Amino acid sequence: MAGILNKLRNLDAYPKINEDFYSRTLSGGVITLVSSVVMFLLFFSELRLYLHSVTETKLVVDTSRGETLRINISQMCSLIWQFDMTFPALACSILSVDAMDISGELHLDVKHDVIKRRLDSHGNIIESRQDGIGAAKIEKPLQKHGGRLEHNETYCGSCYGAEAEEHDCCNSCEDVREAYRKKGWGVTNPDLIDQCKREGFLQRVKDEEGEGCNIYGFLEVNKVAGNFHFAPGKSFHQAGVHVHDLLAFQKDSFNISHKINRLTFGDYFPGVVNPLDKVQWSQDTPNAMYQYFIKVVPTVYTDISGHTIQSNQFSVTEHVKSSEAGQLQSLPGVFFFYDLSPIKVTFTEEHISFLHFLTNVCAIVGGVFTVSGIIDAFIYHGQKAIKKKMEIGKFS
Repeated sequence: MAGILNKLRNLDAYPKINEDFYSRTLSGGVITLVSSVVMFLLFFSELRLYLHSVTETKLVVDTSRGETLRINISQMCSLIWQFDMTFPALACSILSVDAMDISGELHLDVKHDVIKRRLDSHGNIIESRQDGIGAAKIEKPLQKHGGRLEHNETYCGSCYGAEAEEHDCCNSCEDVREAYRKKGWGVTNPDLIDQCKREGFLQRVKDEEGEGCNIYGFLEVNKVAGNFHFAPGKSFHQAGVHVHDLLAFQKDSFNISHKINRLTFGDYFPGVVNPLDKVQWSQDTPNAMYQYFIKVVPTVYTDISGHTIQSNQFSVTEHVKSSEAGQLQSLPGVFFFYDLSPIKVTFTEEHISFLHFLTNVCAIVGGVFTVSGIIDAFIYHGQKAIKKKMEIGKFS
């Protein structure tokens, strides 16, 4: 038994030195104190990293197909995942939203899930309403057959040649404009249309002169390249060309100065940055087309609990086309042209393993201890060498 213990004693990699041979120095005490503080700080830094999750980022090829893309244009306070744009000099009654993509799908004059709020010249809300110019005021309106509406007679207004079927009725100015839009026609003079004249369409446009509009909501489009835009006038397709009916407003210039309160392409996730939030632009020419070219990057965020958020990030560049009054070289409006990146970004939250934490702590303790020993030995032997030279008179 004693032989085994002696053999184990011979394997001791940490031989002990008798205290009689210790030589304690001032420099050694200072180095010990400094190294202890450094070791303590590094340990707590490593502990903080261990207790908090870290996010791992990967780039993969996006193989998803046939999905839709939700474009959020959001109200700044409560609807944090929806779009919100303000046009300080463009009235709500003439502003419309359209979306189209390269697959040929069109969403013209979008009203569903889009809310408009009239603003005065100081940006205060006048009224909030669902998009539309309102219901008709039936005061002896003109019937489809040509006579005026009589007592106990059902009203059926004329669509002025734009009926899709023989028995279609247009009972409001909006109905007539919508029928014209579907036919690819423009309303040149609303006062010639009984419904628009009775509702005071042109008078309403004049009354809203100088007002602004805050528009918010969301659009859901195919996951292919396309564009959506905000522009004056009701839109329609004529001979394969996208057209907006501007003649009905009897104006030769439109101020499309705007502020993007919020614009996102998906749900919020930690760390997301939307480069167009709070961006604004002021128009200094009678007419202009403002274009944003957006590259959308699909993004998947998985938090520490395993919950996954499918969203998107985007980058953007800008371009402006200007024209003088009466010389509409391009449609005045704000256009967002988007394309999708073939690369998907994945963010995954995860904790550092305990073994990794333990390894780093050991590396900190061992590394600081070793470096401190080297510094202490260098100082100690340097002092001894200098002292010896001084004793024999060779140090100068």
